[in-house]
Amino acid sequence: MTTRMTLQVNGEAREVQIDATTPLLYVLRNELELRGAKFGCGLGECGACTALVDGRPVRTCVTATGAIGERSIVTIEGLGSAENPHPLQQAFIDEQAAQCAYCISGMIMTAKALLERKASPSDADIRNALSANLCGCGTHLRIVRAVQRAAGVMRGETAKPDDAGMKDEGVQHAS
Repeated sequence: MTTRMTLQVNGEAREVQIDATTPLLYVLRNELELRGAKFGCGLGECGACTALVDGRPVRTCVTATGAIGERSIVTIEGLGSAENPHPLQQAFIDEQAAQCAYCISGMIMTAKALLERKASPSDADIRNALSANLCGCGTHLRIVRAVQRAAGVMRGETAKPDDAGMKDEGVQHAS
């Protein structure tokens, strides 16, 4: 049975007419055309579909939209834009942390929740927070560096030089 719902998405009230049991991921992607969150495993285990609900990372593929109520939803599209990226988005670019980019939206949203809780996370804190977000491309070191870079920028520190992301041990880069 469909019902009309108003969702608070990226700071905006958005009306949808859906079955309340519909996974939030489907509503975000299909009804609201916010395609940053990806369908990965469909079981809530890979993290590709992660969005923030009241500041906490939520696996949208296994979260019924009706369970959200009036809580605030933030997707990757709500963080920044191409013209004015969020420090996390810019750090992932600067550190070249994305290869296929399928997991990156979920990684960034999970990292945002971490940085809201802890302004100066250790590498272990970052690895722990992101441990349930899967990346098959092997950019884990760059992802950790990107989160550290963003944390510094968000604390008001100057960003590291752009070449900092080019120092993976054992990896050769074109000059």
